[in-house]
Amino acid sequence: MYKKLAIQSFFLIFFITGCYLAPVKPTQKPLPQAICKPLVCPAPKVIKKIVEVQIPPKTGSKLNLPIIGEVEKIQIEPSGITYDARIDTGAESSSIHAENIQLIERDGEKYVTFSLRDPATETMVKLERKYRRKVLIKQKVGKHERRYVVTFWLSLGGIKELVDVTLTNRSDFDYKLLIGRNLLTDTAIVDVSRRHVIK
Repeated sequence: MYKKLAIQSFFLIFFITGCYLAPVKPTQKPLPQAICKPLVCPAPKVIKKIVEVQIPPKTGSKLNLPIIGEVEKIQIEPSGITYDARIDTGAESSSIHAENIQLIERDGEKYVTFSLRDPATETMVKLERKYRRKVLIKQKVGKHERRYVVTFWLSLGGIKELVDVTLTNRSDFDYKLLIGRNLLTDTAIVDVSRRHVIK
């Protein structure tokens, strides 16, 4: 009897609430197919940027440097001797032919005495300059050479610079004075096709 009563109560509850055994219909409509498509990114575009580059003029661009040739007249001070000098952008330092080179000490200071040949008179001019340092020069041919370094005022036209110069034997060279980058950097531009540009 209790079992029968329980079954009747069960059906009564379903009819009262309206929840009888019927297929449940979804209350929401399915999403449109277009929304469910996977997100597709557009292909990347290559943007070409045109940059205008101004080629500096041959006369030295922003620094407005003078043009010099591969051979120029250089005056050295304090001697006042003028040399036809070889301008060499491949050489790091400047060097000059000197003879009778000696290191001396006076009052605790080191000096170098040496002689330069004046090309105009073919006479030897004895000089003394304060010792700066000694450097090792690596030669392409032959043994490496240790040289004394002194300073000279070098004048090339309107250019005048205090430059370290190594003392060496350049008797086998046509030019007794070699000018390297320690004078040329930010000072002049070299045109190797020309000579004696600076008057």
